[in-house]
Amino acid sequence: MSNTKATGVAYLDPEFTTCYASEEIGYALAGQGAVTQETSKSTGVTLNASMGRITTNGATLNTLTNVTFTLTNSLISVKDVIILNVSSGATSGAYNCWISSMSAGTCTITLRNISGGNLSEAVVINFAIIHGAS
Repeated sequence: MSNTKATGVAYLDPEFTTCYASEEIGYALAGQGAVTQETSKSTGVTLNASMGRITTNGATLNTLTNVTFTLTNSLISVKDVIILNVSSGATSGAYNCWISSMSAGTCTITLRNISGGNLSEAVVINFAIIHGAS
């Protein structure tokens, strides 16, 4: 590629408009973290990392019920996009999760039990922040 600058496995063009990768793109270990809810599934957590794992409290979440909690994270800006997925600790296909609101330094995560039965599981939610321009 002409006019490129090697940055690990990714290459950026001089105008910073295109990124090509020949291998995985992700966060270094220093950009990752983990946190566990202490009291209930609605208890807020704090994790100042660009990527992380949130382990929810194992309290019961009734079928077709939502629970919402706050993630406080100093790296979140209003121009970011946050990706979530249920990673482990849960019955397969039993939950949905999404960001229900967001502001600088915080977001609200909603977890919904869609299983058809009440579940008491410590659900692990992975998140990654795609940082927008400041």
